[in-house]
Parts: sequence; structure tokens; C-alpha cells
Amino acid sequence: MKKVSLFLALLVCFGVSAQDKKAYQLFDKKGKKVTYGKLLKAAEKAQVVLFGEYHNNSVVHWLQLELTKDLAEKKPLVLGAEMLEADNQKQLDQYLKGEINQKQLDTTARLWPNYKTDYKPLVDFAKENKLPFIATNIPRRYASMVSKKGFEALETLTAEEKTWIAPLPIAYDENLPGYVNMMKMMGDHASPNMPKAQASKDATMAYFIQKHLKPDSIFIHYNGTYHSDHFEGINWYLKKSSPNLQIITIATIEQKDLEKIPAEEYNKADYILVIDEDVTKTH
Repeated sequence: MKKVSLFLALLVCFGVSAQDKKAYQLFDKKGKKVTYGKLLKAAEKAQVVLFGEYHNNSVVHWLQLELTKDLAEKKPLVLGAEMLEADNQKQLDQYLKGEINQKQLDTTARLWPNYKTDYKPLVDFAKENKLPFIATNIPRRYASMVSKKGFEALETLTAEEKTWIAPLPIAYDENLPGYVNMMKMMGDHASPNMPKAQASKDATMAYFIQKHLKPDSIFIHYNGTYHSDHFEGINWYLKKSSPNLQIITIATIEQKDLEKIPAEEYNKADYILVIDEDVTKTH
């Protein structure tokens, strides 16, 4: 009787295990599974965390918030995001200080369509905990100027407008694989200025991250994964100006298999977040 009971208990145990559903799995850059706890410990030792996301993925936004909350219990934080442009910093600061409400922020800042679901929780966490939140991205209209006329177009900006971008001249390496691949993806529509526009964003985000670094603090930055994949983009600009800066990068990919990642995804970041491709999209 005892043997039968033990058998049934094991059967139930393994049955539940087999039915478990996971939405995500973390891997290191060598393709080995790692725990969230390991990522958290690594992030605690960093000066900058570049959290690369898919903009419409609900799980990545949830995990960004969870990591931010957990890091805030360990060290002082500065938050920053690609999704907010540098010339909207004043309005963002007013919101963080309670000088304007959400409706006023909506009407005075250029917020993304998915701001309410995906980025407002991060901004509100900063507000509730009196943390700085930095609008790091170049104003989109200036990146558009670069895509049409190159970096030279930025020289025409006023002194005030130049405070919202990386200092000129912007360093640029057209042979970085990320920029080369961008040209390939565009095919016949490719223009040499397109990766320059991307670089103007990468350089500006890196500039504002570095500008707002604080001693014994962690700057956690939320950006599209392409802006920091393969340790390029923002990471490249940060390392160019501060080679010894301690940076942890997180890349995001979507696929059905959460048990392993293809070899071509290795070295995409220090940590690779794999999310089930069926996860709900936010927009």
C-alpha cells in the first residue's frame, strides 16, 4: 500500500512538473541557462545596465520593472530610457516632482503610443521612490535630419538644440556589424545616412547615461535591444569614452523553444532573455 501511495505521489509530482509553463528563460552569452538571481547579482555590481527590449513585449516590460524594483533595494538608482527624448526632460522632471499630472505630461511631452502600459510603471516607480529618470534619446526630428543629410545637418542646430544631442562631432564607425547589417536589411532602399541616424541615437543615449552617472549608483537604461546587441551601439559609445565602465547588457529574443538558443545568438549580450513567441504583445 505504501509503495502504491509513493508511486501515485511521484506520478502527481512529475505530472505537475510536465505541465509547467514558462514565459521566459535567461541564458548567459555562452548559451548556458542562468537564473534571474544570477542576473540580479551581476547587475548589482554594474555601473550601467543596458536592458535591451522588444518594444511591444509584455514580459520584457514586466521583467524590467521587477529588476528595477529589486536593484532599488540594493543600491541607489538612476533610470533612463530611449522612449523619452532629451528635449522633454523638463516636462518629465515636472511630472516626477508632482508639478504636473499625467494628463499634462501627455499633452506636453511626445510619449510613445504604448507609454501607458509599458513605460509609465517605470516612470511612476521613479516618482514614488524619488529617483532620477533621464530622457536620453535624441529628438526624433534631429535623427530624421541625419538620415536625410548626414551628421553635417546637426551643425545647423542652435546652441540650445545642441544640448539635446551628443556633443559634435559624433564619432562613427561605419564598419560596426550592427550598422553594416542595417544597410543589408534595407537592401535597395539603403542610404549611408541611415546607420548614421541610428548612431546619432546611440551616441546621444550614451552621452546622457554618462552625464548622469552617480558614484555608488546603478544607471539602468531601457532601450530597443538593437541599440545594445553584440556590445555595440550605446555600449560601444560608452566604452569609447570610458573604457573601464562596468556595463551589463541584456538582449531580448523571441522563440518557441525556451530550452536552448541557436549558436548565432551567443555573445549577443552578457545575458540573453528568451521569451516565448506567443506572449501577448502590448501594441
